[in-house]
Amino acid sequence: MVESPSKAKTISSFLGDEFKVLATKGHIRDLPERRFGIKIEKGSFTPQYVVSSTRRQIVNQLKQEVKGADQIFIATDEDREGEAIGYHLGILLGRDPTTLPRIVFHEITPRAIREALKTPRTIDLNRVNAQQARRLLDRIVGYKLSPLLNKKLQRGLSAGRVQSATLKLIVDREREILQFKPKIYYSIEGFFKGVEGKLVEFQGKKVEQFTLVEEKEAKEWAKLLSIDQYRVEKVEKRLKRITPPPPFMTSTLQQVASSELKFSPKKTMEIAQKLYEGVDTPIGKVGLITYMRTDSLHIAPEAQQEAKRVISERFGPEFVELRQFKTKNRSAQEAHEAIRPTHLDLTPEELEGYLSSDELKLYRLIYTRFLASQMKPATYQIKLVSLGGKNGKFKLSGRKLVEKGFYQLTGLPSEEKKLPSFQLGEELTPEKVKYTKHSTNPPERYTEASLIKKMEELGIGRPSTYAPTMTLLKRRNYIQLEKRRIKPTETAFKVIQLLEKHFPEIVDSHFTAEMEEMLDQIATGSKEWQEVLREFYYPFEEQIKRGEMEIPSQKVEKPTGERCPKCGGELVIRKNRYGQEFIGCKNFPKCRYTRPLKPLTLETVEGVQCPECGGQIVVRYSKKGKFYGCANYPKCRFATSLKPAPVPCPKCGYLMGLKELKKGRFYQCLKCKHRIEVPETTFQPEKV
Repeated sequence: MVESPSKAKTISSFLGDEFKVLATKGHIRDLPERRFGIKIEKGSFTPQYVVSSTRRQIVNQLKQEVKGADQIFIATDEDREGEAIGYHLGILLGRDPTTLPRIVFHEITPRAIREALKTPRTIDLNRVNAQQARRLLDRIVGYKLSPLLNKKLQRGLSAGRVQSATLKLIVDREREILQFKPKIYYSIEGFFKGVEGKLVEFQGKKVEQFTLVEEKEAKEWAKLLSIDQYRVEKVEKRLKRITPPPPFMTSTLQQVASSELKFSPKKTMEIAQKLYEGVDTPIGKVGLITYMRTDSLHIAPEAQQEAKRVISERFGPEFVELRQFKTKNRSAQEAHEAIRPTHLDLTPEELEGYLSSDELKLYRLIYTRFLASQMKPATYQIKLVSLGGKNGKFKLSGRKLVEKGFYQLTGLPSEEKKLPSFQLGEELTPEKVKYTKHSTNPPERYTEASLIKKMEELGIGRPSTYAPTMTLLKRRNYIQLEKRRIKPTETAFKVIQLLEKHFPEIVDSHFTAEMEEMLDQIATGSKEWQEVLREFYYPFEEQIKRGEMEIPSQKVEKPTGERCPKCGGELVIRKNRYGQEFIGCKNFPKCRYTRPLKPLTLETVEGVQCPECGGQIVVRYSKKGKFYGCANYPKCRFATSLKPAPVPCPKCGYLMGLKELKKGRFYQCLKCKHRIEVPETTFQPEKV
């Protein structure tokens, strides 16, 4: 029993007819969607799990399939989520989950599956309880605090342990930027025989960032230093080893994929999931990478030996240096190994015809990073030259690559900076000395990559929560991306301001990190899960009650002077969950009358009529973007994502739409698919 149909298909190809691999398609039992779902009685918390209507058919199918089976193996993912899914699965199938054999594997390969079947264990109830505690904590915060935000601020808001602490990081950074006041300072550089030197001292005073703050002073010193004579006082040479970075874990994979491939965390994890569960390759359908939700950097010894063989064959045995890396996160327990390729002979080049463009990019990133981690360091010779004059001292630096090491695989990150040979006591005259104006910059807004790095440093969330947190903040309209930087919305400021004042623990990163550590302690059996819930729930419940009484409503409702046509109540201007204004009845929720703030005017497509009813074609917008539809909607439901062509199809007379592909641009009939090439001169590309 696994979660994913793709994973099931891959494993089925390894096993014979005596096994049947079934997929749950994710969680099959959870807390109810539209009610609290936790029974709290005498300090005891009982989750009221249900099977949703969308999952009942799957559960019934699984029950039928397992009838007559000699044995049921639980083979869900090896993290806490997978452990909990296995536990709920056993209950729904009418079996004692603690007696079912549980197998775990870090990679989906024939060898790993066979080894796992030889050494099954039982469901780890400590891990199940840790997952239950997390789920109940999140439900308590969401169901108790979110309605309060909706009541006091505006509809559509939500709060949560991880999301609110993360949002505070974003808002705090924006506050720093808004309060920042730039400082002006000057630096001085000298040029000697074609090489540049940095001023480090003048008249016995060490140069620091804010030493020269007046342009007049900087100009005078530059002039004075330019007529000085300098002598080589010191020539220092040393070797610097650059150790390759460790293989990826979840957070670093998301960070590097964001910075190098411009992938969002969500996209990175979706692609990684496919690579883990199995794809078609020259050797059949196999999982190409190990489990992608991990905060461990450990590498299996057999994987190291495989890396040694491949590196020796490709570059020579002198490039091999096997190493293990230590995980900085003390609570790293979610998995047992870093993210690495499962088949090193399946190089990115071998898979070019099998993977999509994005899959190949991510696989190449993982493959190269792992192989490089087991190669020798690169070595540079660093050369430092100190020049002393009567009025000041300059330092010149250069570097030369002496051993390529892992750069043989990854390529050089930057060019060498070579210095000429200098002799001690050699005299030099500067060719030029210049001063440069600088201004201190405000801290940069977070990117998705840098925010995940900060979350990891502070212990906010775990590998499985980074990507969903980003997605949730976007969906709630708390953040916007501007040039790939995260900017909080006005709503985010209001929410954090209210939470800071009345619920400081919810947005406190230290409190959130401590809660994560408690969940880790539950997973190891050193803490009781009901006790953790009690310690959090009762003080939090008191805060909610005080908030109901003490927090003034900050909802702004502007009266329009009109009356509701449905109930006669007053019409007011409100904001929806996306911050957009609309007109609604003040008697909401009893009366649900609404209308747009301004009359909706639709842009028409000139010269094109609806092929279904003859009405005008207009431009419309949905959550998925721009599309074209009939102005007679909802009577006529014609719609297309292609820009309508001004000429009908010559074969059937139906409407044609404009298409642009790598192969060319053409009009295509929306009915019979007949194509007409579009000359370059007549085509105007349009961003949709």
